[in-house]
Amino acid sequence: MADYLLDLRKEIGSRPLVVAGACGIVLKDQQMLFIQRSDNGLWGLPAGSVEINEHPKTTTCRELLEETGLVAEEKDLNLLNVFGGADFFYTYPNGDACSFVTSSYLIEKFSGEILKETDESTDCRFFPLDQLPKEVALHELRIIEDFLENK
Repeated sequence: MADYLLDLRKEIGSRPLVVAGACGIVLKDQQMLFIQRSDNGLWGLPAGSVEINEHPKTTTCRELLEETGLVAEEKDLNLLNVFGGADFFYTYPNGDACSFVTSSYLIEKFSGEILKETDESTDCRFFPLDQLPKEVALHELRIIEDFLENK
């Protein structure tokens, strides 16, 4: 989570915040990349909170590198959709609640080697589009469903 959000959490505790986020749908050979989160064990997209003065494309590239080891350039990201609403309210295992407004980007051009484990994940791998993991948080599931319906 962004440093400014951690500082804000010290002031307001776990009360709900509206948080801008960004995520990447990374595709290779009709497969989608997922990370398995270390905090809740769920599978999800490479994603994170937008930092102060940061463009959501920058967030997506930064989070992709931090969570997967893969590198993408902002110019190669294509905006898919922007999400928010009741399905994008999420409570972290520590009790922090967020109402996300999330920009999703398609990433088909990238480089690097996948890191299987990071500070935020215990696994990272590609899944065939017809065999995606079932253990996904609702807000990320909605992003994935939207992509699959509109691709």
